[in-house]
Amino acid sequence: MPKYYREAVLWLLFPLFGVLLSCVLYPWAIAVSQLPHAYDFHKIQAANGVELHVIRTSPDHIALKAIDQNLVQTGMYGINGGFFYNGDLLSIAVMNDRPAKGEPGDYGTGWYNTDVSRGTLVWDAAARIFSIQVAAHAGELHVTDRSRYWAQGGVSMKLADPAGWQTQMIAEAMPAYDEDHLRSAAAFDAGNHIWLIVTPTPCTIKQFRTAILQKIAPGQLIDGIFLDGDGSSQLRSREDKLLGDGREIYQMLQIVK
Repeated sequence: MPKYYREAVLWLLFPLFGVLLSCVLYPWAIAVSQLPHAYDFHKIQAANGVELHVIRTSPDHIALKAIDQNLVQTGMYGINGGFFYNGDLLSIAVMNDRPAKGEPGDYGTGWYNTDVSRGTLVWDAAARIFSIQVAAHAGELHVTDRSRYWAQGGVSMKLADPAGWQTQMIAEAMPAYDEDHLRSAAAFDAGNHIWLIVTPTPCTIKQFRTAILQKIAPGQLIDGIFLDGDGSSQLRSREDKLLGDGREIYQMLQIVK
């Protein structure tokens, strides 16, 4: 083919290549722009060797969502939520008096802290205040406006109670608290930030709590809850992915803005 023919063909094809490239890149760019940005990510090493992977955001940017796969595979940002069994949610996971999965009052929906009253992280959006409330079900929670709150169940951390926290944690039936496992938690500080915390370091609950007190907003962190652990300890953000042991989980704290 003569050189000027080749050049003419290239000039004709160049706009087509541009169109095809834009068809590939534009949807990708839109998808990326719609992912949450209103958070900070930190990876911190505590003195006891526990590595903390941490997302800090506003409680207004949190949604409690039912899922049925490994969190990293969802494409959403956030961390794992409470306990589950065979797909049933065993921890409170409620937004505006609606459980994450099903109807209020039904078993396995996120309405109950099943079997025992447990520490529940409550964001009262009307009063603009966090609290930890020990409750058996969402109907026991005290909030200003039942159409403006969310509540995530777990196990009380009692960060301000060095003498009594272990007794309370055991009373709330924290699994395998004295064994080395992956761990996760959610806590809040004096500025009304929520801290979503996962460690890929196998550790006891005491070691995990010690690392959090040492490294997460020292002097400002008020309280929090332990979430599900072991292979369910999962996190996804723009900066990081923690798969746990690769298992499916059934509820997450999702960052939505």
